[in-house]
Amino acid sequence: MTRYVAFLRGVNVGGVNLKMADVARALTDAGFTDVATILASGNVLMTSDTKVGAVRTAAEKALRDAFGYDAWVLAYELSTVAEISARYPFEREVDGRHSYVTFVTDADVLDELAALAADAGPDELIERGGGVVYWQVPKSGTLDTTIGKTMGKKRYKSSTTTRNLRTIEKVLAK
Repeated sequence: MTRYVAFLRGVNVGGVNLKMADVARALTDAGFTDVATILASGNVLMTSDTKVGAVRTAAEKALRDAFGYDAWVLAYELSTVAEISARYPFEREVDGRHSYVTFVTDADVLDELAALAADAGPDELIERGGGVVYWQVPKSGTLDTTIGKTMGKKRYKSSTTTRNLRTIEKVLAK
């Protein structure tokens, strides 16, 4: 059995409002065990004996069936998320700044997002990692940054999700 982290994209923002207890029930009903949600922003820990791709597919189907929305889930082994967090390349906690990790499952999208570093403003730090883009921006301007403006495009919906580094740490601490 493997412990997984599932990041649900777009939950409790933009009109998709789900109660985490209901999400946990839907995933448990789909065959996952030891399901626990963290915060209300679509972060789930769960155990399965299947591979990561099957976890993603089953979780998306369970959420689509239970809630009738176009669910997108990015799933990772817990150890992979711990490694991604440990490799955060910038100072982790900086007053007045947000530290983010954008998880990306599509190699072409990862290339596109990482290339945005060339156009980043002086206050926006962007660095490519293994399957992720690390970035740090001023707290007041996340949506006005190079990545912030780009991530809203429909093209990225099925293969990306962003989490604040503090959220990732809460998931890992659970």
